Amino acid sequence: MTRTLVRRPPCGKQRFLPHIPLVEAEAPAFEAVIVPHRSLSRRGRAILLCAIGFACTASASVFVALGAWPVGGFTGVELLLAALLLHLNTRQARASEVLILTRSGMRILRTDPRGARQERVLPAGWLHAVLEERPGRVPRLMLRGGGVAEEVAASLGEHAKRDLAQALAEALHRLKNPVFDNPQLRA
Repeated sequence: MTRTLVRRPPCGKQRFLPHIPLVEAEAPAFEAVIVPHRSLSRRGRAILLCAIGFACTASASVFVALGAWPVGGFTGVELLLAALLLHLNTRQARASEVLILTRSGMRILRTDPRGARQERVLPAGWLHAVLEERPGRVPRLMLRGGGVAEEVAASLGEHAKRDLAQALAEALHRLKNPVFDNPQLRA
């Protein structure tokens, strides 16, 4: 499961993420931050590892007392494997994806678990969000336009991805079809 934070700035205010500088001075029309969801805190992970360690030690001591001493080694390996998998899960939580839509284009900023950043800018004029249905799998959210295609929000689940696709499509529609209020044309 992944968390998505969608920000829509109020008119006239610019809201930027402090760690991601914008090259242009435009206010974003749409902004979404996608980070993997992790339910365990650092303390929770430590408690879970201690509980697994206690269970492994208890079961290993029973088998060693019965004379099946190789089981003790295998339980130690089991504990190390659990610790490694929890570490990898925690490491993956450092990845993120930021979508920023401005008049000039859609900026996609990706940060991998090691902290390396990658940026891609797509022109906003022809851009549209497409959900590609795949039987038996989570649909793919593609940004297409101007001869380019880019998959975004790959870590999201189906429901969250559909919500993001709808919000992104609405933001693109508002950007391409602005409403001008002319007081002279009011009845």
